[in-house]
Amino acid sequence: MADEAEKTENENEVAENTVEVKSGSGRGLVIAFVATIVLLESAMFFFMVPSAEQVSAMAEAKLIESVQEDEREAEEMQSNENKVVEIQIGQFGETFSPIDTEREFRLELSLYGLIREKNKEVIDKEIEEKQGRLRHAIRMKIRTSALTELQENQLGLLERRILTTCNHLLEKDYFLGVGFNNYQLIPD
Repeated sequence: MADEAEKTENENEVAENTVEVKSGSGRGLVIAFVATIVLLESAMFFFMVPSAEQVSAMAEAKLIESVQEDEREAEEMQSNENKVVEIQIGQFGETFSPIDTEREFRLELSLYGLIREKNKEVIDKEIEEKQGRLRHAIRMKIRTSALTELQENQLGLLERRILTTCNHLLEKDYFLGVGFNNYQLIPD
């Protein structure tokens, strides 16, 4: 019986030793697995995540690009606002006798004005409100002109007088210039 007791004790000791070995190797495998994962994550972080210098360089590049884009948009908007456009002021047909002659003449013209794009809505509204006064003032400038001023090579003076009159009747000097699309001075 003693032999059997010794055998069972030896078997128990061997079983305990093998259990301890098995649990020790399992613990070692878990530690090795966790260490491998930590090393892989560290390597990925080191190679995949940009450094602080790279991050600041990318942020600076994006900021510069954004500022340049905003400047381009502002310049484009300002150039569009300051773009000169034509608007029609009206068509005029007058039969009259110029100051320095007894003959009657018929003058037919189509008048346009040069304005800035940003002022177009305001001018359209003002011209609509003051259309009668504008037409009357322009007709008076035509009727009080001398025959030499009405000839095609002398139209600059008449254009300047009409421009001054139009800007005087409007709230501000919106017109940059005026011109004639069609101009005919016909003796009657």
